[in-house]
Order: sequence, then structure tokens, then C-alpha cells
Amino acid sequence: MHALLILALAILFPVVHILGDWLFQFAEISPHISLIYLPAFLRILNLLVLGSWYGSLATFFGSSLLLYYVNDPLWLGLLNVACSCASPLAALFLFKLQSDRAVSLSSLKDLTVLILLYCLVNSLIHHAAWAVFDPSLLKNPLDAFWMFMGDLNGSLLGTYLIKLIFDRIELQKLFQQDKDQDQHLQG
Repeated sequence: MHALLILALAILFPVVHILGDWLFQFAEISPHISLIYLPAFLRILNLLVLGSWYGSLATFFGSSLLLYYVNDPLWLGLLNVACSCASPLAALFLFKLQSDRAVSLSSLKDLTVLILLYCLVNSLIHHAAWAVFDPSLLKNPLDAFWMFMGDLNGSLLGTYLIKLIFDRIELQKLFQQDKDQDQHLQG
């Protein structure tokens, strides 16, 4: 079951990335920074759904599939994949460290704190790696902030989309139950 979920989430990652590039082209700051980055949400979702190890594998495979899409040199693409895998893990670790417990998926506060930690850590890790390995990527001192905002906007949009989907599924289940109950009463 894990293998199927890893594969599905890994394939979903580049699809969402490419779709986001197309839909939110107007929000692109640079080839590596967008003000709305939907895959940020998937990185957190992967860990929350599959756990640290399997979730990181899904992010790794999904990010690696993007290497064929982006125009970066291979070494830079692999650096970005490493940052993309490390950031949600670091955020989850920091959450557990500061709260002394796991994230409660039913707690809006926990999810908000985790998302904020992730967005901050992701921006810092990427920019630190770029500063060390390719300082030419650091064009504007505000880019770290813009990456934070893009990850935050993407994470919030992803969260709302998932909530909308789950609400619709629940609503459909409710309608189906009502329909089944009506048929049972008529029969």
C-alpha cells in the first residue's frame, strides 16, 4: 500500500508543479521562486499522510521527476531536491521539539504552526544552499521572504483545496445516504 501511495504522490508532485507554473505564471519572481507554489503543500502532505520516511521518498521521487522539466544543471537540480526533502523533515522535527508531541491532524493550530515552520525552514535551507553552492542565484535580498510567501500561499491554497474536496466527498456521502434511506423507505 505504501508503494502505491508513494508512486501516486510522486507523480502528483510534478503534475502540480507544472500546472502551478502554468496557472500562476503571473506570480513568478524568478525560475526558483513563485508567490504561489502549490507543491509546497504536497511536501507537508506527503509527510503527514505517509510519515517521515515514506513521505520523504514521495517528495524525493516527485522532485526528481522535475529534473527533466527544469532547465537547471543536474547538480543544482539535485541540490534543490535535497533541500525540498530536508525542509519538511526539519519543520516536523522543530514542531515536535517545541511542542513535545506529534502534529495533531485535527488541530488547525498544529497544522498552521507546522506550515509556518516549513515555509520558513524551506526558504532558509534553499537560500543557504544557494549561497554556498551558487551565489549567482541570490539576486535580491527579499527573495528569501518571497519564497516564504510563495510556500505559504501554496500551502494554504493546497489546504483549502483538500478541504473543499473532503467537504464535497462528505456532502456526496450524505446525499447518497439520504437517497439510500429514501429508497429503503419507499421499498
